[in-house]
Amino acid sequence: MARLDRRGLPLSTSSDLAAERYREGVDLLLSAWPGAAEALEAAVAADPDFALAHAARARQNAIRAEPAKARARIATASDLVARNGTERERSHVEVLSLAIGGQSASALERAIAHLDTWPRDVLILSLPLGAFGLLAFSGMPDHDQARVDLCERHARHFAEDDWWFLTYRGWSHTENGAVAHGRALTQRGLELRRENANAAHALSHALYEAGAAEEAERLIEGWLPGYDRSGSLHGHIAWHSALAALERGDTERALAIYAEHVQPSVSKGMPVNVVSDTASFLWRLQAYGHEIPAGLWQAAAAYAAPAFPKAGFAFADAYMANLEAAAGDREAVARRAAALTQLAEAGGLGAGPVVPAICRAALAFADADYAGCARILEPVAREVVRIGGSGAQREMLEDMLLIALMRSGEATKARALLDRRLHRRPSPRDTRWLGQLVA
Repeated sequence: MARLDRRGLPLSTSSDLAAERYREGVDLLLSAWPGAAEALEAAVAADPDFALAHAARARQNAIRAEPAKARARIATASDLVARNGTERERSHVEVLSLAIGGQSASALERAIAHLDTWPRDVLILSLPLGAFGLLAFSGMPDHDQARVDLCERHARHFAEDDWWFLTYRGWSHTENGAVAHGRALTQRGLELRRENANAAHALSHALYEAGAAEEAERLIEGWLPGYDRSGSLHGHIAWHSALAALERGDTERALAIYAEHVQPSVSKGMPVNVVSDTASFLWRLQAYGHEIPAGLWQAAAAYAAPAFPKAGFAFADAYMANLEAAAGDREAVARRAAALTQLAEAGGLGAGPVVPAICRAALAFADADYAGCARILEPVAREVVRIGGSGAQREMLEDMLLIALMRSGEATKARALLDRRLHRRPSPRDTRWLGQLVA
């Protein structure tokens, strides 16, 4: 009897135990839940020649920012699948190999083609989706719409109670502006599988984008204690709660959440999450007029420096520049901006010139040159989406432009930006700012 994955695709293994541990491991991987590595190792132990178990373990290594281990694992998978794998499995491993090898554009192209033939191969479908997926980091200005299009193209292949597909379909609609629809889909995904960090995360985004920040706080407060701190999204989901507290002006609670869950000394998240969460929280706290406790900027900068020492990862570069600027390292920001400009001019930076512009704007803002900051950011504001990540993460850069406009006396432009934001969703902070401008 053929062994099948969770969605009915054949698996090239003769071991029932290996197939079961593989199914379990992929479920845990796709829900960002602890235990995926152990389950996949058990699958390999039960059948050392099971190529897809090695490939999934490689994907887990990549998610955990363990590139050398990921490359070694995917090389093993490639060798095994060439000798004993179906056409689908060979294509599956090839796509993962391209992604792990840093060939993102080729990986995205191959993933899309693979899914046209095997749309229920969810480990491959997961690659283009999400805030840090191949589409988000492609540099495309319309990657939010592209995610929706991909989900809708293949929706007919998934059951109505497929918790994973509901989660990512909902996330995609939320980020593309259909917040109520996205929220309903994601809520259903979380109801079907409570131990699903991706669903709790996506629902937090939906509530934030709906202007229901206090509801997001309550969701996270009730859900997070059941999610082990080793979970890759633990600190990031807590960051959402800290932002919600900051939104309603409870700085003491926001800082307490940051200290307990988010700061580098306690978070077990991926480096890209830790750097973006710490930089964006501290920047917001300071920009909103609150004092930063001693040592927090320095601790964040010390963690970030070895994590992303070189320019070229657009999303990380935006936050690294703000950390470097806040730490007063003007030379580091200038070097990063110059390197990114060279990359952009040579066609080697998918997100394009907006990235070095963000670096220069961050430095101008840190120097209190608000007119200069606005002058840099305003022409490229619509291009910020190209760095990837989520709308909630990129909102820091919109805040930078907004505050720069307010502080440089550009009240009319600031009011127009606030009107657009308030039209999209209610916000106590934006309402306060608008009232100040009107007064």
